[in-house]
Amino acid sequence: MLDTLAIRTQRTDASRIAERDATPLEFGKVFSDHMFLAEYRGGEWHNAQILPFGDLPVSPANSALHYGQAIFEGMKAYPTADGGVALFRPLDNWARLNASAERMCMPPIPEELFMQGLKELVSLDAHWLPKVAGGALYIRPFMFATDGTLGVRPSETYLFSIITCPVDLYYSKPLRVRFEQKYVRSAEGGAGFAKNAGNYGAAMYPTKLAQQEGYHQLIWTDASEHQYVEESGTMNIVFIIDGKLITPSISTSILDGITRRSVLQLARDMGVAVEERRVSSREVIGALQAGTLQEAFGVGTAATIAPIATIGYEGHDYELPTPGPDALSKQIGAALGAIRNGQAPDPYGWVVPVGE
Repeated sequence: MLDTLAIRTQRTDASRIAERDATPLEFGKVFSDHMFLAEYRGGEWHNAQILPFGDLPVSPANSALHYGQAIFEGMKAYPTADGGVALFRPLDNWARLNASAERMCMPPIPEELFMQGLKELVSLDAHWLPKVAGGALYIRPFMFATDGTLGVRPSETYLFSIITCPVDLYYSKPLRVRFEQKYVRSAEGGAGFAKNAGNYGAAMYPTKLAQQEGYHQLIWTDASEHQYVEESGTMNIVFIIDGKLITPSISTSILDGITRRSVLQLARDMGVAVEERRVSSREVIGALQAGTLQEAFGVGTAATIAPIATIGYEGHDYELPTPGPDALSKQIGAALGAIRNGQAPDPYGWVVPVGE
């Protein structure tokens, strides 16, 4: 339930917009002027408001800190060819946030609260869009438990917030990745499909080990055999083998990426054969050795499409072919960018102008 939605807005009197033009613009370190907040208590959402960006007071006994009831989403707003600003597939993010909320025993967020808060916040800080090629306004909706009580049980109160930050390209060069065959990101029946904070915290140590070895990210494998591909870092992963686009099928241990959905739809509409199925590390390395692996790339909100240059497997690095100008990843990336920026028709209804 939701009490009467009227978003109160308090504008900042000390804009930090000059920070936007810092060089380099590091992802997630510079935040826009305002944030959206709403409180859940007594079975309803209350007190929807936009405030100057700032710290949030929490109890030392905050149950999210102790028991991990915290979820989030990642999405972007893009400048459009007509000078406006548009959101990309926001209702998909809303639905996925609520799927995460259900898994973590948290209350659903009404569509009106999510969309109205999102649009009003982005409209207010639209001038924070960076004036660089490939720039966007990254949007982080999140929710966490706020009960100040110790005890392993779902919280009775929650805070939902949206913050934004100007971002440039996430990866500046093709990635070096390796298969992870010891540590586990998630297991079937777990919460790997949800964007809950604990998934990412648990991934940090094995990722750190890989980075110390000179890799950017890991290719996570399944929890039982350590052979079947799941994700790459915080992205879904795609392989182009013999002209087919092959990607791991969605499961309870793999995030249902919205960029992934978009890439698969565009590929199918381009006439590319798409296979969503189990993909083993042996199949990938075998295709590399046979010369039939044409491309591999990660897909996600932050990076959009991140080409992979090197895959490590059992102590050996395998180099991938350098994608040419007609590579499928580049075709799909260009088509996706043109739709998001309003330079091409949007037959899918993915783009939502902020002003509407």
